[in-house]
Amino acid sequence: MPASGKTSVAKSLSERYGLKYFSGGDILKNIAISKGYKPSGDDWWDTNIGMKFLDERKESDQFDKEVDEQLVKSIENGGVVVTSYTAPWLTDKAVRIWLKASVESRADRMASRDKISFEESLKIVNKRDYENIKLYKKMYGFTIGEDLSVFNLVLDTDEIMKKDVIDIVSYTIKYFI
Repeated sequence: MPASGKTSVAKSLSERYGLKYFSGGDILKNIAISKGYKPSGDDWWDTNIGMKFLDERKESDQFDKEVDEQLVKSIENGGVVVTSYTAPWLTDKAVRIWLKASVESRADRMASRDKISFEESLKIVNKRDYENIKLYKKMYGFTIGEDLSVFNLVLDTDEIMKKDVIDIVSYTIKYFI
């Protein structure tokens, strides 16, 4: 989910193991560029323009299907670390990890990261959660965050420092590969 720590962990692991890093959000940003948007920074999704693109995405699942196809292909080719809302349900060719965090914790992280108020970040987190859950339920029939049985590890990050989360995930990956 947004601001759960997935990007920080994924980038750290890609560096640690010399793997390529792919983000569904980055691929989606490239699609946004092709539509005339000018995304910049990791917090772009949380801006009014990013939210406008999120609204445009609701009109067609073509954008998200294209992203998912690229990510699944990358995963199946191997040698990558991927952040994706949907890939864990679309392929079993990976170690799949869910970083769980409360809405309040994620809003607090986003507020700190993006230099916005907690109240503003809470609205953004709730909107992104709602819209993503609704979109992928419509597209694929599963509810993000509900059935976590596809994951090799589910880790609650609310009370764990980032370094420790990375170490736990790294240990898990070593176990499976």
